[in-house]
Amino acid sequence: MSTDGGRPGDDQKVRLRVGELRRPPPRDWVVRFAFGAGVSALAGVVSVSAGPRAGGLFLAFPAILLASVTLIAKEDGVRQAAQDVGGATFGALGLIGFAVVVTLTVTVWPLWLSLVIATLSWAVLSLALYAAVTRLRR
Repeated sequence: MSTDGGRPGDDQKVRLRVGELRRPPPRDWVVRFAFGAGVSALAGVVSVSAGPRAGGLFLAFPAILLASVTLIAKEDGVRQAAQDVGGATFGALGLIGFAVVVTLTVTVWPLWLSLVIATLSWAVLSLALYAAVTRLRR
């Protein structure tokens, strides 16, 4: 969301502002780290008790999403939090594409090639979904 007095519609543009990393207080970073570590530990427990396939599904969970969305909603408003959830959804759907590509190619291609193509698939799928939804909203 554009809070800097930008033009209408600027809130839909993807921006990277490295300086924004300094804005959240250290407590917020600790909450995000702790939540991410907790989800990762839960994935480990699920892997041990139900097998690696079930544990892998938990690793696909955006570990810090819930903590981040809560903090964003508190500091920047619900609309900004909703936009972050949308971006995480596109990324998670892209991860499904990544998993499918790796599953189909890892035993046939060299590992490095399988991972490179899977990563490109993730990026293309996630960005294509973002572009499609942005276009549909207009």
